[in-house]
Amino acid sequence: MNTQPELRLGYHLVIIVEDDRAVRDSLKFSLVVEGFAVRAYPDAEHLLAEEHLPDFDCLIVDQNMPGMNGLDLISLLRARQIEAPAILITSHPNSSLRNRATAARIPIIEKPLLTSALFDSVRQSVSQTRDKNNQVQ
Repeated sequence: MNTQPELRLGYHLVIIVEDDRAVRDSLKFSLVVEGFAVRAYPDAEHLLAEEHLPDFDCLIVDQNMPGMNGLDLISLLRARQIEAPAILITSHPNSSLRNRATAARIPIIEKPLLTSALFDSVRQSVSQTRDKNNQVQ
């Protein structure tokens, strides 16, 4: 599996963590077409195995994966001071999951991903990251 980013000058990096290969590949393709650089991982363990995570602008994480689930992965990254915006994707979220995601300020986009909601959320996240980075400089 090729997890190397397709980096281009001026592009923003989005990381996808999704265990379903078809969904992962489809998201990666669509985001690249939209102008983003993308790294994709099949699960939390592969992402966490990276010795040095690149600076990224947005994280898209599936909630229901083997091993660590999406919210737990995001919580672990936050504990490591990785504050990039995250988006949780899942089918049929229950009220407990919605409450946990809301408390963590993580939007949920429901599968199947038939509308532009995910891409709109990615654009908004990247815009927030860009604005935050400009304020720091």
